[in-house]
Amino acid sequence: MSPNRKATELLQSKTDIQNWGARRASRIRKYKTTSRHVTDYIVLDFETTGFRAGADRIIQIGALKYMNHERVEVLNTFINPERHIPATITRLTGITNEMVEHAPTIEQKIDELLEFIGDLPIIAHNASFDMGFLYALDNIEGVQIPEYTVIDTVKLARKAITETPNHKLGTLAKHLQLEHDAHDAIGDCLATAAIYQYCTQ
Repeated sequence: MSPNRKATELLQSKTDIQNWGARRASRIRKYKTTSRHVTDYIVLDFETTGFRAGADRIIQIGALKYMNHERVEVLNTFINPERHIPATITRLTGITNEMVEHAPTIEQKIDELLEFIGDLPIIAHNASFDMGFLYALDNIEGVQIPEYTVIDTVKLARKAITETPNHKLGTLAKHLQLEHDAHDAIGDCLATAAIYQYCTQ
């Protein structure tokens, strides 16, 4: 099988699983969705060992804090998933087992992430994926994940950007001529923030 075909099948598999995750999250989610415009927010993205929240594990946290649409703080860390990262994920994200070997575990970073978010709304692209992984951490080490307000830039972009063939993050970033380090948590956060600001301003 050619590398291009493998990549196509991997991305299709990711889409299928994310769609399944969205349906599942709609039944179990604790968060509230909104399309209202906010000026203070957290942009959140996870890279993971796979695409099944609860079964797969986070390997990178990326979060940006914006106040009045200005970036004021960054949280960026690799996470040791305490399991092997599949080669397909390494090809997709560039994150290797060696890169996370000495990184903190999610149990060691979850309090810091929740403190970073505070009571701000969360913005994410295809939010059900990232929120599924966040809420899979509920009750880990006794930590309760709050009921966040979440804004999904996929939904905003479908209304505001109608000329693209789809509303994947890479497609939108290319359309808006953004610099985009794809499948890096911070790179995806920066693109998501720019898409949100475009759609709302």
